[in-house]
Amino acid sequence: MTRTWHRWQDWTALVIGVLTLLSPIVVSTDAAALWSLIVFGVLIAATALWSLAQPGSVASEYVHAVLGVLLFISPWVFGYADMAGAAWTSWIAGVLTLAVGLAAVPAAQADHRGLAGQH
Repeated sequence: MTRTWHRWQDWTALVIGVLTLLSPIVVSTDAAALWSLIVFGVLIAATALWSLAQPGSVASEYVHAVLGVLLFISPWVFGYADMAGAAWTSWIAGVLTLAVGLAAVPAAQADHRGLAGQH
């Protein structure tokens, strides 16, 4: 049986999501930066909870990776690359989200195979 709520990568993604969500409290933002950080923070935290609750879900780990890439490019796409705090938050959180998402893929695949073998 696969244990839920145990993978360090997913806990890390949850922390990254919450910190990204709360970062507008401490960094200067405009409307685009504010909403980018809030929306991506919520999405990253939500997919981390999904991954923690269903460790055999490989898709959730790939969603982390995609969200990390989207968060990384958001300062250029939404025009807040000149806002150092918000931009650096997006770049660092994006890279970390991508990294933990990809790092969790092998464990999620192993858990998925374990679940498939139980049927």
